[in-house]
Amino acid sequence: MAEASFTPRVFSGIQPSGNLHLGNYLGALRRFVDWQARDVETIFCMVDLHAITVWQEPADLAHSTRELAAGFIASGIDPERSILVNQSRVPEHAQLAWIFNCVARMGWMGRMTQWKDKAGKNAEAASLGLFAYPALMAADILTYHATHVPVGEDQKQHIELTRDIAAKFNHDYGVDFFPLTEPVIEGAATRVMSLRDGTKKMSKSDPSDASRINLTDDADTIAKKIRKAKTDPEPLPEAYEDLTDRPEARNLVNIYAALSDLSVEEVMADMGGAQFGRFKPALADLAVEKLSPITEEMARLMRDPAEIDRVLARGAERARTIAAPILDETYRIVGMVR
Repeated sequence: MAEASFTPRVFSGIQPSGNLHLGNYLGALRRFVDWQARDVETIFCMVDLHAITVWQEPADLAHSTRELAAGFIASGIDPERSILVNQSRVPEHAQLAWIFNCVARMGWMGRMTQWKDKAGKNAEAASLGLFAYPALMAADILTYHATHVPVGEDQKQHIELTRDIAAKFNHDYGVDFFPLTEPVIEGAATRVMSLRDGTKKMSKSDPSDASRINLTDDADTIAKKIRKAKTDPEPLPEAYEDLTDRPEARNLVNIYAALSDLSVEEVMADMGGAQFGRFKPALADLAVEKLSPITEEMARLMRDPAEIDRVLARGAERARTIAAPILDETYRIVGMVR
């Protein structure tokens, strides 16, 4: 059996479908910056191939891809320390995805929660790409032999499928070639909920702009959205556990904890017993302090899209130095004449 030595490597990606928001920042971008500071190789990706599993206006997709790149950089990703790339510039993603389409089973795909949610009752009208999405996600990760993927809780199932695909490939071909990637879910507010409904995830697709804080919102808009966020009439309790049946209040406490780098217990020790008339202004000030510099830097970067394109082109060159040999060896293992 062929032996593989897996260099510690982190990969993660975000779809460039517009309206980059607080949930993306707390659940993903800020985590990525933390990983960049560790002694591990980091690759961060705008997954534009995933975005077109549902219709995207071409001009909007191009703008959103550049805006997402600006969001990565403004949040603290250094394109010299990390590899920053848009997925479609690295053809190995799509090439490996075809191999994985032939490894993965229809039943595995049909059980994916995201497929059920997005396709709904009209599954026959959904794109084949949407159904096969998880195999491409597995390829995104494994074309770099990534060992760790920081994700939100809602993406954990996709990493489990990636592990299943890697394990089946290794077993079928009698190799130890692909790593069994570990999902990394850490800290408060890994799943940020809507400001209008604490039972639903904060989403760029929500028709209500008041449901989310966009990273392009100015300071006044951020403060206004937090002031108007849905809550209940009761004050905050002394213990976090007492927020179990209060989803909107729990969400705001989670956001405060994440933005302030405090535990939820520390937030409750400071804010327990407070009315929302005290808590919301404190949260608004904190959010403006943390997010306004990102908004301003994104705006500056977007004034020079050609520079963003140069950064992504350089990222693609670096990404392919890792991905191309892995794909080539995959083809050799499968039996493709090279």
